[in-house]
Amino acid sequence: MTTTEIFLIAMLLIFSVPYLIWRIFKTDYYAPLVVVQIIAGILLGPGILGAVFPDYYKFVFTPPVIQSLNGIAWWAVMLFVMIAGIELDLKKAWEHRRESCITAGLALGSPLFFGCIAAAGMLMYSGWIGPKAMTWQFVLGVGMACAVTALPILILLMEKLNILRQPIGQRILRYASLDDIAIWGVLAIILLDWTRVGRQVGFLLAFAVATFLFRRLMVKLEESDRWYVSLIWLAVCSFAADWAGLHFMVGAFLAGAVMDAHWFNQEKMDLLRHHVLLTIMPVFFLSTGLRTNWDVGGIAVFAAAAVLLIASVFGKLAGIHAAGKILKWEKGEASIIGWLLQTKALIMIIFANILLDKQIITNETFTALLLMAVASTMLTVPIVYPKLQKLKSLIFKSN
Repeated sequence: MTTTEIFLIAMLLIFSVPYLIWRIFKTDYYAPLVVVQIIAGILLGPGILGAVFPDYYKFVFTPPVIQSLNGIAWWAVMLFVMIAGIELDLKKAWEHRRESCITAGLALGSPLFFGCIAAAGMLMYSGWIGPKAMTWQFVLGVGMACAVTALPILILLMEKLNILRQPIGQRILRYASLDDIAIWGVLAIILLDWTRVGRQVGFLLAFAVATFLFRRLMVKLEESDRWYVSLIWLAVCSFAADWAGLHFMVGAFLAGAVMDAHWFNQEKMDLLRHHVLLTIMPVFFLSTGLRTNWDVGGIAVFAAAAVLLIASVFGKLAGIHAAGKILKWEKGEASIIGWLLQTKALIMIIFANILLDKQIITNETFTALLLMAVASTMLTVPIVYPKLQKLKSLIFKSN
């Protein structure tokens, strides 16, 4: 077979396997299609498909096919991260700054603390820290992975629960938006390369000037032109960030973060996010699955994932409950908000991909983090939905 034909077989697997699992087993309640696609990526990776059917795996996922898939995956995740940046709403967070800062700070700080403790424990065993990582980079990187909230997936789940446009949904978006800024800021610190610090400082200065000019241009354009110009801006920022050593995904987030959501029609933006998830993000999930590794042993990887999950869930809930006591929330309110902010898939996977690219973590650590992200996201709706049914008045509480 030609490379094109094998590539199309891979695309057939990418889109058919998760869809059939999702439809046949009706997993939507606890595992939306996007989560099933992530799981399918793991199943089609070297640790599962490659172990059970090694010859078939080598036949389909040849180096040229993987290279082609990676190209699609890079562009898909760049678009997705840019949209996440655009959807940040820091103006509303500023209007409710005391409540937002207390909640977001504790929601991030508490799981970060427990995640760092878990990471320090992992350092006692070989096979987890990447070859180019300093100890503090590994500990902070894994700790932050435990603290991440996936804003785009959070939006999808709140749409499913019919609370996205309600006051509680908007409050949760404020908290997640502030944490998103912190997450990418910490990532930039982790990736700081002192051998290329001149480039990185130059990039930040050039980005500040370019952002000023870009924003002045965008307000003068028609909306139809803004969509196209934003893609050019995305490619420029991603290239410049990668050239500076910060990683192209950091550039993609910055490209979106400096754009105002009101420049674009909200329905069209929602549709774009939906279409990116539908048409090209499954390729990213598969390329992510191809990077999983179980060499330290399946039991060890699952054990690490379980420890990280406990640190993440306990840390997030502890932080939110502390915020609830300070702000005098109603009974049950902190639990609902804590579990929704626990959603990790996608942004944490993107975060972990960057750590793996920079060799701060190993493939085994990446696999454990991926399992933790899937488990935490699958827990969200089954736990939150019954709580919302019992406390419907919270849906309309504005602060």
